[in-house]
Amino acid sequence: MTRALAWLGIVGFPVIVLGALWFGRRDLSQPNVVLPTNMAHSPAVRPQSASPQSALVAEMPTPPEGTLARGAHAFRYGATPAERKRAGRELQNPTPNTPATVESGKRLYESFCLPCHGPTGNGDGPLIPKYPNPPGFRSKQTKALTDGELYHTLTMGWRKMASYASQLDSTERWEVIRYVRTLQTEAKP
Repeated sequence: MTRALAWLGIVGFPVIVLGALWFGRRDLSQPNVVLPTNMAHSPAVRPQSASPQSALVAEMPTPPEGTLARGAHAFRYGATPAERKRAGRELQNPTPNTPATVESGKRLYESFCLPCHGPTGNGDGPLIPKYPNPPGFRSKQTKALTDGELYHTLTMGWRKMASYASQLDSTERWEVIRYVRTLQTEAKP
């Protein structure tokens, strides 16, 4: 037994020292030794990139022409005055004229429209000293606009007003129009 311990001490000590030197030289900024496993290098493909099986097939194919994403609505009108008039003739407000819809429209109006159009819709918002006054909602020209024309304006923009299609979805734009109609009847000129 003592002979075995002596032999282990003679052989084991250099092994321990060499092992300590081996692991002591490791650069700690580098990762540990990586064992080759299948989970380390997944064959998964990133979305919208070429498939490794075929260079002709993408993982997420382009949708067929003329299709819309779920919940999206087609808006097939250009940014011209004639297209605005056509939208006014063809588009009707699909949102119900209920207090809940008007309240939702008011909340959206206060977030997006109030800075220019003001709290009463008279075109006297807090940004007006820096920008030209927009027409008030009680003006004859604004009252004469149909809901479709207002929707076109919110979607495509008009003159100095930018499009709000990226900030407000289709239903929200119609709700804002419901609220604007209430401002036209309530606001003082």
